[in-house]
Amino acid sequence: MGTLLRLGIPAGSLQEATAELFRRAGYKITFNARSYFPAIDDDEIECMLIRAQEMARYVQDGVLDVGLTGHDWIVENGADVHEVAELVFSKVSRRPVRWVLCVPESSSVQSVADLAGKRIATEAVGLTNSFLARHGVEAKVEFSWGATEVKPPKLADAIVEVTETGSSLRANHLRIVAEVLTSTPRLIANRQSYADPAQRQKIDDLALMLKGAMAAEGKVGLMMNVPRERLNQVLTLLPALQRPTVASLADEHWVDVSTVVDETVVRKIIPRLKSAGARGIVEYPLNKVID
Repeated sequence: MGTLLRLGIPAGSLQEATAELFRRAGYKITFNARSYFPAIDDDEIECMLIRAQEMARYVQDGVLDVGLTGHDWIVENGADVHEVAELVFSKVSRRPVRWVLCVPESSSVQSVADLAGKRIATEAVGLTNSFLARHGVEAKVEFSWGATEVKPPKLADAIVEVTETGSSLRANHLRIVAEVLTSTPRLIANRQSYADPAQRQKIDDLALMLKGAMAAEGKVGLMMNVPRERLNQVLTLLPALQRPTVASLADEHWVDVSTVVDETVVRKIIPRLKSAGARGIVEYPLNKVID
């Protein structure tokens, strides 16, 4: 067995999304409800479930060699880690999450400056204090243990909370005053671990497979046989990741065309490809796309 890589998997809302991403990348992670050490089908990796909020600190301190967490929690902890890759996935969407400064819809607050001397509740105290300092505003920032959206106006004048769709904020009659930070998940590594050649190779290989799995999301492969005289007409119909691959067949009058396209356009272009002369059209799923 090679060097053991200690990998942190984010517990909570991103746990299943992370396991699914690893599955598409070729790694099978199995969770046990009674254990914080998920099994993985790679003898050179040891997994541990860690809250995303704490991940960067444990990676920085060398308890973990590598882990997945949000850019927001790296900044919140002021962690000195090596960012290996950005992995844009989340529990709801592929959009980055946003930390936003919110007040009740009825509040008189219209700008960050209006919060001077006010009480702000948030889970991200460091982020919020840094944001206020950049705006030259002094306010009382309190750590929130949860249910932050329900605290205004009785327990806080404003909150700084994370959102993906904004639905929870609207449901609680909150209005966004300013955006504090946008964040995406990152694969991060301990600097000493990444300096070790064997560990670095393992981490880079892992990052490559994860990014390949993400690049393949929402895409499919298409291959078809095309009369040579219709090739240009068919190629003009194909939006491609790169230029389609064209290979000669035993019959010199025909060629094989292979390409990668967005899954959403397949239903539109296959009938047009057939009308243009393509035959034997095959659509197939993709697990990974590696540039």
